[in-house]
Amino acid sequence: MENNKVTIVTATEEHYKYAEEICQTIEEAAKIRGTGIAKRDPEYIKSKMREGKAVIALTHDGRFVGFCYIETWGKEKNFVANSGLIVVPEFRELGLGKMIKKAAFELSRKKFPNAKLFGITTSPAVMKINYQLGYRPVTFSQLTDDEAFWKGCESCVNFDILKRTNYKHCLCTAMLYDPQEKKNESEKVDEQKSSISL
Repeated sequence: MENNKVTIVTATEEHYKYAEEICQTIEEAAKIRGTGIAKRDPEYIKSKMREGKAVIALTHDGRFVGFCYIETWGKEKNFVANSGLIVVPEFRELGLGKMIKKAAFELSRKKFPNAKLFGITTSPAVMKINYQLGYRPVTFSQLTDDEAFWKGCESCVNFDILKRTNYKHCLCTAMLYDPQEKKNESEKVDEQKSSISL
């Protein structure tokens, strides 16, 4: 996938060298926006690369410009989140965030076709991208009950809100893509088409 000489690929061990820069870019973006975001550790980012659960955007000469990873949650791995979406400031406003998120979404669907995809975000841009991919806003109770996921929120500046509301509300918006729901919708449309053609 290319756009303005930028390629988006599934990240591997060869991309370990970008892990520190990815973490710094995520942290700086959170500070500038003044919104909460869970901190990421370079070793964690490397583990996502090693597992084939991340996408990275690079210029033709090897400069890092964007990143996103996927994580599974729940005992049955029936929930998947695309997290850590970031685009380097000078490459923003070019549609790269949408392309990276779409690549992560496609990787998630390929690796975990029956899982529900979800995300929590304070970013209007990410919400818009999610909506275009077929996500819909939901309550927090419709997301994973995996304690490890919610533990990741502890480094966020808004964690006290989440904790005070017993993990039911926060400043983030919860969004969900349910493949079974999409399948049912598609079947309904097909039924309507066939009844119209009779």
